Amino acid sequence: MLFYSFFKSLVGKDVVVELKNDLSICGTLHSVDQYLNIKLTDISVTDPEKYPHMLSVKNCFVRGSVVRYVQLPADEVDTGLLQDAARKEAVQSKQ
Repeated sequence: MLFYSFFKSLVGKDVVVELKNDLSICGTLHSVDQYLNIKLTDISVTDPEKYPHMLSVKNCFVRGSVVRYVQLPADEVDTGLLQDAARKEAVQSKQ
């Protein structure tokens, strides 16, 4: 649940989602669910020559199981808060 609540705090921010098939999609994070499925709006593809069929797509839904990486804006990530939350979750899971 840590990553779910973290991604919920990034709704409305621009992210880059890299999929396991090497497709990278830039867009605005519209929503995320508990399975880390991601909905992006105003998307663009980082390599339009390789994926010309994606040029006409403006919104997309990405299943969480096909995501390799999510690149986040560096100024939006509070690493101290994230580390504290991870520690608390680790302690709770041991009890």
